[in-house]
Amino acid sequence: MTSEPSMAPITLTTVVASTRPGRVGRSVADWFTSQVAECDQFESHLVDLRELALPFYDEPHPPALRQYTKSHTHAWSRIVDTSDAFVFVTPEYNGGFPAPLKNAWDYLVVEWQHKPAAFVSYGGVSAGTRAVQMAKQVVANLRMLPIGPTVSIPFVNEQVDDGAFRPGKIHEAAAGQVLEELARTATVMRRLRSGAH
Repeated sequence: MTSEPSMAPITLTTVVASTRPGRVGRSVADWFTSQVAECDQFESHLVDLRELALPFYDEPHPPALRQYTKSHTHAWSRIVDTSDAFVFVTPEYNGGFPAPLKNAWDYLVVEWQHKPAAFVSYGGVSAGTRAVQMAKQVVANLRMLPIGPTVSIPFVNEQVDDGAFRPGKIHEAAAGQVLEELARTATVMRRLRSGAH
């Protein structure tokens, strides 16, 4: 894929949703960001929610007001505000997504709006797909645009070798479809946010 010379790169932030010890989410996210690095349309950033370490939402004011009082909220706001698109790398817990991911979404409102969201899910036989279906409802309520293409990885532990995720051709092809769709939608939605016609 090639970028238009007049367009600034799309800031794509990949978010690791799982924070538990022994997780495979970081290795999956590291693989995905390596795919992003091969596409010159994107400026890639990785946010690991375990490292970000947001406490459960602790601001006194509704997030839509953006009257933040905590340094961790200001830092998270800056990251999300300067991003054009997101990929959420998530497992499935009891048919849904991890609580730290919902908490990270709930901290902010305006910063998420009019930006595309994609998902890379992993797990056992269901490959995390039920978590993605639930997550799409949440991001839609935040006025994000959940895109259609996803990367779904069943039996993920069978594809982790010495701590590194080893993708198959089907995963690489799916990642390519996700990135192509993100490039299209993020470009259009950036114009929407800027008020350009």
